Amino acid sequence: MIQDRTIYEDAYIFAENLYDMGLMSARDFENYSNIFQSIIHYIKPPDLLIYLKASVPTLVNNIQKRGRDYESAIRLDYLSKLNDKYDKWINNYKLGKVMILDKDNLDFTNNPEDLGGIIQKIEAQLFGLFE
Repeated sequence: MIQDRTIYEDAYIFAENLYDMGLMSARDFENYSNIFQSIIHYIKPPDLLIYLKASVPTLVNNIQKRGRDYESAIRLDYLSKLNDKYDKWINNYKLGKVMILDKDNLDFTNNPEDLGGIIQKIEAQLFGLFE
């Protein structure tokens, strides 16, 4: 099974960012965090966590390519704060294997060689095959 987002991102990145920006009260953030901590022990972490690391310009470019109206108003400082929180989280992630892919230098959507290389790396991580 492949999942686009994890429960960890919601708690450690998005909820924390909302709180930091003053869009979530301290009480709500504390309640959310407590609920998260009480259920996280029952959730099996992924076999492999793949982090698509991207700079803010790459994120903006991807947003523009998608052309979704609701994404058009996302502020650069918001994206930058999310990136900082992702970096902090991924550098402290200890629940399993992590693969960090540099999205600034990969175009797996349009470049079959990039996609093939990523697939090989995933297989190596999951099945112990050589890269």
